[in-house]
Amino acid sequence: MKSLIEGIQTGLILCFLIGPIFFTLIQTGVERGFRAGAMVGLGIWVSDALFILAYYSGVSYIVDLLTWKDFSLYVGIAGSIILAIFGLWALLTRPDFAQPADVALRPSASYFSLWLKGFLINSINPFTVIFWFTMMSTALLQKELDRYHVSLFFIGTIGTIAFTDMLKVLLAKRIRRWLRPDHILLMRRISGIALILFGVVLFARTLYVMW
Repeated sequence: MKSLIEGIQTGLILCFLIGPIFFTLIQTGVERGFRAGAMVGLGIWVSDALFILAYYSGVSYIVDLLTWKDFSLYVGIAGSIILAIFGLWALLTRPDFAQPADVALRPSASYFSLWLKGFLINSINPFTVIFWFTMMSTALLQKELDRYHVSLFFIGTIGTIAFTDMLKVLLAKRIRRWLRPDHILLMRRISGIALILFGVVLFARTLYVMW
């Protein structure tokens, strides 16, 4: 039970971080509703779960990968490009104000594309890679937890992240009723600018660390 509580505490800390995932969830919840936001969230959680499984099943291989001198460079550049692309898309497109939230999604905004968006933003993020590696190293090596307690810890962490992400999306959907089209458009522009800034900062930080 202690491992589960520690996992919940870790998830609560993560839910207060303001990053590209936060802006993506809020934008999707406001524009497309709860189901669309949930699909973005699902992509994020699947990405987290795959990181955990990868680390748990092959910690030594992950260590070798992370210590590869060009790993941070390639991941940082790829992550900055993806964030910039999503940011530019948000800046250069307009939401369909005639389309009510939570209706069946059109092919151009399919459930899979939303899932993939969440998966990519979370996966090509050096913070995500380093965070889960640190957590796994702490749980497996420093705390010397067995498989059962490691599972409890990460169930608590992922479960808390998923729960709080859905609260963010639900809140975003609720405030839509008080927003005029120009407000929603402004939120999209803010989200786009934020994603581009995160991409620029990530790119600059990557180059600074490497050189």
